[in-house]
Amino acid sequence: MSRAAGVRLLLLAILVALPLRAMAADIDRLFAAMQVDRLIDVMRDEGLAYGDSLEQDMLGGHAGPGWAGLVGRIYDTDKMRAVVRAHFADSFGDADSAPLIAFFESEAGRALVEAEIETREAFMLPGVEEAARALWREADKATPRQRLIADYVEVNGLLEYNVAGALNANYLFFLGLVEGGAVDMSEEDILADVWAQEDETRHDTREWLFAYLSMAYEDLPPATLEAYVALSRSAPGRALNHALFAGFDRMYGELSLSMGLAVASRMATGEEL
Repeated sequence: MSRAAGVRLLLLAILVALPLRAMAADIDRLFAAMQVDRLIDVMRDEGLAYGDSLEQDMLGGHAGPGWAGLVGRIYDTDKMRAVVRAHFADSFGDADSAPLIAFFESEAGRALVEAEIETREAFMLPGVEEAARALWREADKATPRQRLIADYVEVNGLLEYNVAGALNANYLFFLGLVEGGAVDMSEEDILADVWAQEDETRHDTREWLFAYLSMAYEDLPPATLEAYVALSRSAPGRALNHALFAGFDRMYGELSLSMGLAVASRMATGEEL
């Protein structure tokens, strides 16, 4: 290779690396504004509670002293963040992050993110989620705020994304049970079982989603919600929404498979993995 050719290749590598570093920095800034690390911490807490539920529902309350530690290792926040970040970046690509960063770093955006995460934290407290669901069931769905929330859900495809994610997570959990030797099911059996849950999953997901958003957004100014819906309609907003689901769906899928394997291991031996 000639010296000139070597220089050209070096310059090309630099030209490629610079925008990649800039995109990585933009994602860092966007994730910081959206408090993604804090959200994943909440998701870990939800996962630990889920592990407790599985112990009671599937292991007769006798998973053994190592169960909590095993679930904690599965819900490792460093791994969870790495999965979300990698698949978010792959999906988001070179989409324009500037309007997203501008919104989430604004006073309105910060208040919205804080409200979302505080509500998610509150939902883990005894009785809070049930009360929020009951309030939403009785709420007037024709109020301006409820219509804005419905617009936000529709624009982002939140119901369909969440239902698909839940069904996929259920499939992978069953797959973990099968691979771990706890149950004998073919792939067709698993799919049939998962799809049989679609209506129930859709109903539960819809109620959870609207109850959660209604509680989170109850004190936000209408102008903030209107701006958020408008941002969601934009090309950057659509790219953000798709990338978030790409990242978190992959994370939940991996967690579900691992939890299925963990439950199967305890069913078979009662010993720590």
